Amino acid sequence: MPNPPRTRAAALTATALLMASLLAGCSDDDPGDEDLTAQELSWKDCPAPSQAQGGGGSPSPLPDAGTWQCATMKAPLDWAEPKGDTIGIELIRVKATGDQNRRIGSLIFNFGGPGASGVTTLPAAGDAYEKLRTRYDLVSFDPRGVGRSEPVICESDQQLDAYFQQDATPDDAAERTELLDSTKQFNEACEKNSEEMLPHVRTTDAARDLDLMRQVLGDDKLHYFGISYGTELGGVYAHLFPKNVGRAVFDAVVDPTKNPEQSSLAQAQGFQLALDNFAADCTAKAEACPIGDTPQHVKDRIAKLLKDLDSKPIQGIFPRELTQSAATSGIVQAMYSKTLWDFLTQALAQAYDGDGSSLMLLADSNSGRSENGEYSNLVPANVSINCADDKPRYTAEYVERRLPEFRAASNLFGDALAWSMLSCTDWAVAGAAGHPDVSAPGSAPILVVGNTGDPATPYEGTQRMVQALGKGVGVELTLKGQGHGAYNSENKCVQDAVNGYLLDGKVPTAGTVCS
Repeated sequence: MPNPPRTRAAALTATALLMASLLAGCSDDDPGDEDLTAQELSWKDCPAPSQAQGGGGSPSPLPDAGTWQCATMKAPLDWAEPKGDTIGIELIRVKATGDQNRRIGSLIFNFGGPGASGVTTLPAAGDAYEKLRTRYDLVSFDPRGVGRSEPVICESDQQLDAYFQQDATPDDAAERTELLDSTKQFNEACEKNSEEMLPHVRTTDAARDLDLMRQVLGDDKLHYFGISYGTELGGVYAHLFPKNVGRAVFDAVVDPTKNPEQSSLAQAQGFQLALDNFAADCTAKAEACPIGDTPQHVKDRIAKLLKDLDSKPIQGIFPRELTQSAATSGIVQAMYSKTLWDFLTQALAQAYDGDGSSLMLLADSNSGRSENGEYSNLVPANVSINCADDKPRYTAEYVERRLPEFRAASNLFGDALAWSMLSCTDWAVAGAAGHPDVSAPGSAPILVVGNTGDPATPYEGTQRMVQALGKGVGVELTLKGQGHGAYNSENKCVQDAVNGYLLDGKVPTAGTVCS
């Protein structure tokens, strides 16, 4: 997991696809006076996903024969020059099922990352949102730089294999130099292969694409469901276009007040909390926990496994070995969803017997690697968007000074998340700001949903998003639960509140708590 992306939870898409299965280019045509808001989308059957989207087959129809359709929307490459070159933004939709007289419009999803392909994630998770189809067309998209929307491409699949295998937590000067050289090589490859796109993948650009999408889809207001990084995108949209916000839900909320360092530290604490809960859950079951007798024993054995792997990897998925970095990445992936905890238990038990294949499968999911060895552009897009957004740039010397605090937050995840702050060192494009501006005075109410056991977007971000949106805008809803996100936990209290708001406009009482 060298320089693991500050995921704002990039693994959400990978988790959905793992559980389900356990290019458009810049136009050189000058649009002149073309009004992009008046463009008509040509909806067609969706093709099989591209490699950048993660590969696989075309999306299957929903149980009621609902058919997925795809289209490409033109958007300016550079929103500072809206009459200049255009790029294609890939969209997917399935039409509403209910009485068309009661149809509200389109409900647009962003599933996070940054770097997640909405075109592949929405069909994979479509059943979870079936009730919302009664009054909305369900729509998602590949944000600029992602999937089929002019994807950022960096290194080759072979180079990425080496990148994710190497030591992400250097113990000496030689390992530190190797990590710095690898980061530089990756970043230079991004610049070489995607130089034109790198300045234009900021969240503010994606937010302007969202408003264009709203208009092209024929909606007076943007009805929106943002998950993980999608909450940051939604907050930036609300800041830029407060009067255009319709019914919006933010779930698994990014803390908009934190800089990259603070976000990484919070994730170290969040993943440690999730690991604590995982260990307690395993040892509390009636049957014996196969990976430890007590919660502390479980965590001690994991720590020993990772320490041993640092000097002596074990067999992973041939011909690759399971390194310390890959094992850490696999454990991180399993923390995103409680549904993966039993699989993690099995994977750890196998690793203790010298078989690292299941942990590597989790790690591959986290990095966007398919079974055939091809990588989606999840990680390149994640790094590119984060680095375009985030102004701070950190040095190895600074990270080393900060290691004690990260280790205090998590002895298992602290080092990796501290060193991940080097991802944007020497990046080709300057970062935009220290943190996003999401203040949205005049916006319609936005339902802000947080899960107290969320590892990737810790719960405190929910309250800070509510405060940052401004008085009378953010409405807080809390789930006392585990995993990344609340609505997809299938908690009836949360789903009833969200559905009641999106379908009927019933705003829950602020501060409602579900358990």
